[in-house]
Amino acid sequence: VPYQPSGPRQVANALALLRGRAGKTVDLGSGDGRLVVEAYKQGLRPAVGYELNPWLLCLSNYRAWKAGYRGKVSFLKKDLWKVNLSDCYNVIVFLAPSVKPPLAAKLLAELPDEARVVAGRFPFPSWTPTSTLGQGLEQVWAYDMKEVRRAAQR
Repeated sequence: VPYQPSGPRQVANALALLRGRAGKTVDLGSGDGRLVVEAYKQGLRPAVGYELNPWLLCLSNYRAWKAGYRGKVSFLKKDLWKVNLSDCYNVIVFLAPSVKPPLAAKLLAELPDEARVVAGRFPFPSWTPTSTLGQGLEQVWAYDMKEVRRAAQR
């Protein structure tokens, strides 16, 4: 998936849909780390980014250091398909549409009912969002796993 940095409005919209939530927050394909750093800043802890690109991991760690969060947020070089997400309650996904169908199956299989998934740029095609915020390129969609599972059983 090509790297495309999130704009300030996209970041704000994504985190607005996670406001007031607790539990582990992860960004799958965390890029330059801006969403993870902002999540931590807003009280979502622990905050973890998974990214394969070593240059983006360096940039993420620099961004965390510059914000004063070195050692408080984590950026891990791990393949999102191989990470166990069963302890994640807030999942941020700014990935290409082609990745969404297989990722939807992984999230359904692994996430707890209380989890919320926030997708940026492209929605999950087979899921109905619980809420959405913004328009155009800044739009984000939130999906509560309990609702997604209930709809899938119908």
